[in-house]
Amino acid sequence: MTNRTLSDLAEKMREIDICMLSTHTDGGAIAGRPMSNNREVAYDGTSFYFTLEDTRTVDDIKADPKVALAFQGARAFLVAVEGKADLIRDKHAFKEHWSADIDKWFADGIDTEGLVLIKVAAERAHYWDGEDEGEVTL
Repeated sequence: MTNRTLSDLAEKMREIDICMLSTHTDGGAIAGRPMSNNREVAYDGTSFYFTLEDTRTVDDIKADPKVALAFQGARAFLVAVEGKADLIRDKHAFKEHWSADIDKWFADGIDTEGLVLIKVAAERAHYWDGEDEGEVTL
């Protein structure tokens, strides 16, 4: 087992655009859905995802902010992140994390009614890279 740093993981995660965001539902189940990280590849332990206020994802996070992220890259590289989610409704933050690719999902851009930015602060990340595996605590 190799001891990797967060910087090592960030470099390997550079090309991963989609992850699975998992939340706890009010019924106690775990719900997962694919989310785009908007190609924010300078991973520092914090991830950002756009969604709408009236989604089950937002309801789940309001009730329990503990979430999990799962990333899969090339050649058997996988990362599982455990963290805490915050819901941001600030247009300045929207601008900071917006990219042209997001326009296809939110036609009015940062002015889309009910737009919410999910911020996930990682607490730990477990990785598998072929036969190598380990954990980074943040």
